[in-house]
Amino acid sequence: MSAQPYEPAPAPAPPAAGAAGEIRAQIQDAPEAERWLPAFDRDWAAALAAARESFTLAPAHQVIADWRVRLATAPAVRAFIASGYDDSDGVPLEDVIGPRR
Repeated sequence: MSAQPYEPAPAPAPPAAGAAGEIRAQIQDAPEAERWLPAFDRDWAAALAAARESFTLAPAHQVIADWRVRLATAPAVRAFIASGYDDSDGVPLEDVIGPRR
């Protein structure tokens, strides 16, 4: 075994200063806005409270990252729901984890 220097993965760039506002605007335009806006506001308030206690912006950055993923995957989820939950192209769970015992 040869020794190789350890190089940690570069940290992702922090979100822009107005990222939370941009995400909130995208949520307002989404069909799920009635449910998502209160959830985002609750997540954002909790992240800011955690940031105040821990003196790190990591909780706020995580909320932004989580909501970016939700917004990016929303069209696929809407299409799945519109298809009547057609999962015929999926893989049975038993094929992945084996039969129940």
